[in-house]
Amino acid sequence: MNWKTFYALLSRDGHVARRNLMPMLLQNLLQPLLFTFVFGRVMTTSGMLPERYKSLLLPGVMAISMVMAGVQGVAMPLIAEFQFTREIEDRLLAPIGTAWLAVAKIVTGMIQATFAGLVVIPAAWFLMGSGLQIDFQPAAFIAVCLLVALFSSSGGLALGCSVGQTQIGLMFSLVLAPMMMFGCAYYPWSSLSAFPVLQVAVLANPLVYASEGLRGALAPQFPHIDTLLVIGALVLIDGLLLFLGLKKFQNKAVS
Repeated sequence: MNWKTFYALLSRDGHVARRNLMPMLLQNLLQPLLFTFVFGRVMTTSGMLPERYKSLLLPGVMAISMVMAGVQGVAMPLIAEFQFTREIEDRLLAPIGTAWLAVAKIVTGMIQATFAGLVVIPAAWFLMGSGLQIDFQPAAFIAVCLLVALFSSSGGLALGCSVGQTQIGLMFSLVLAPMMMFGCAYYPWSSLSAFPVLQVAVLANPLVYASEGLRGALAPQFPHIDTLLVIGALVLIDGLLLFLGLKKFQNKAVS
């Protein structure tokens, strides 16, 4: 492990992220904040949804923002570097193990995901107006945020090494869109009790644990999956995606 090289790789990615800060924020936050405004402000102000729905919605929007930022921050550059710009060849010449190049990508994605998630809180507070009730649980919040950030960046690594340049649209249609709709971001997992088969099936969706975990850390007054179970599930998911992503990255780099 060459720490100097590793830090240089992170610094370069950080410099690129700073230069593209505004496009990155628009790309990752526009859709969640639009949902926040429509459902958390328009629908509640008009009386079509109860005022307390704002507090239920915020953790789910934060989860979506973190997942989208991590996945897009890692997957999209990897697809371009492997298949368009071939920039990955320059990184592979760096005096550091191949696996650590992937780890640098993951760390960068985690930072972007965490930043995107934290930005949602003040932005949503401004868009939703009064009536937002947050019961902050610091330890649970930090633990869940770190695990969600790792899940999103590891998932981005696995997707970026698996999806071809002609399959990017398919990735959003078949992977990310269903994950958001059935990720319990806009409703608690317990509300699916009327659909028992679906309630069990969505447990395969990692976003469910991200949404429920953040809901337990920010709005525990609403029904949510136990935080310890969420943390355990996220640890397993992170380990699986990390192993899969590193293996695919090494195979892709060799080929």
